[in-house]
Amino acid sequence: MTEQQVRWTAEQVLALAPDEASRKAGGRLGAAGPWSQTGGSASGAVWGLCKGSGSTPYRTVVDLTGPAYKCSCPSRKFPCKHALGLLLLWAAEGVGDPAEAPDWAGEWLSERAAKAVRATARPAGPVDEQAARRRAERRAERIGAGVTELEQRLVDLIRGGLAGQEQAGYAGWEETAARMVDAQAPGLASRVRELGAIPGCGPGWPARMLEEFALLHLLDRAWLGVSGLPEPLAATVRSRVGLPSPAGGESVRDRWLVLAQYDSVSPDGRLTTRRTWLWGLGSGRPALVLDFGPPGRPPELALPVGLVLEAEARFRPGSAGLRADLGERSAAAAPATRIPSGVGTAAALEAYGTALRQDPWLESWPVVLGPVIPIPGEAGEGPWQLADAEGASALPVALAGGGSRAGLWQLAALSGGGPVTVFGECGHRGFTPLTAWHPRTAEAVPLG
Repeated sequence: MTEQQVRWTAEQVLALAPDEASRKAGGRLGAAGPWSQTGGSASGAVWGLCKGSGSTPYRTVVDLTGPAYKCSCPSRKFPCKHALGLLLLWAAEGVGDPAEAPDWAGEWLSERAAKAVRATARPAGPVDEQAARRRAERRAERIGAGVTELEQRLVDLIRGGLAGQEQAGYAGWEETAARMVDAQAPGLASRVRELGAIPGCGPGWPARMLEEFALLHLLDRAWLGVSGLPEPLAATVRSRVGLPSPAGGESVRDRWLVLAQYDSVSPDGRLTTRRTWLWGLGSGRPALVLDFGPPGRPPELALPVGLVLEAEARFRPGSAGLRADLGERSAAAAPATRIPSGVGTAAALEAYGTALRQDPWLESWPVVLGPVIPIPGEAGEGPWQLADAEGASALPVALAGGGSRAGLWQLAALSGGGPVTVFGECGHRGFTPLTAWHPRTAEAVPLG
């Protein structure tokens, strides 16, 4: 069996579900009963007709090289329950041998291939450099005015004290964020909205708010002096403020292992951000791919954890060299055959410290940790730790981002008291575990 024909596991398929309802509905469609005219291609696509409530079955096709999904159902979820059911059927070897795609599936697959060719062949249009420079100067002036206004707001709050912030409510912060949007600094607006969510969020919130004040003040001062910064740091400052990354970043073609994927929602509930962590098996380089979904619609990018895809990653300047966009993918994703190598807790902290020199606003750094042993908190409720299997050091566990307490017990069950390899985000508050590998089967298990 070639790598392109290696099938995903049911767990990897269900991990793509945008929500629990889709997961359950897709699971019910993973048997042969509702399906007809199923098939697949040697190039990495599967298709089929799924019987629904109407007289016309739904046409469903999945491009495994993406993966990408197309279904005639009215669902706005990606992937929909029919795509999940088709993938489950394929994972259980319920789809026939490679064959020619029917017209309705072949047209969509051909359009995807043609679009990929056009994207790589499209010539750059003429650029009016003088007009672009004037636009950039005007935007820089507006951002500078917004930064000055924001600095004054922080000074006033520090002088008046934070005691009244619990009663002040969120409206004042939303107004300040709107001012940053007017100043064309969406990155500052996002950080301001996060500030407004801190008061009253639990014990110790004033200290956390002061921490965020300090980071925001540092970013303000960095923007006001950005012309005198080294270019890598200046690119990070521009990115953090919210300026778009310029073209021309480094491109790396590699076989990328999908380490983790999770969603987070903005404080105002308007935007869902999907974070996908990748690891280059040849380059040894981490990559963070972001995808966004508007209200009521999840992000479209869905990559099963534990799979390997061959693709080009285009890294954006700034942000410690993590942020990347996935380009052309040349083969269907296939399950990884081994557990990635991990590092100890001391090396994890050193890697985070090194990254902070490039991006002082970096909240965490991706690390494969192991072998480590999860140590539950006192009575199962206190703070957990991940201790080196050989050595005396440990990292506290921080339930931030995609972490959950249920995921901790899942990790403990996988470990069984023994060493385990874990991927997560190492930051100043501790280590957030996101994925672990079964010590005997090498299967990647998302935690949560």
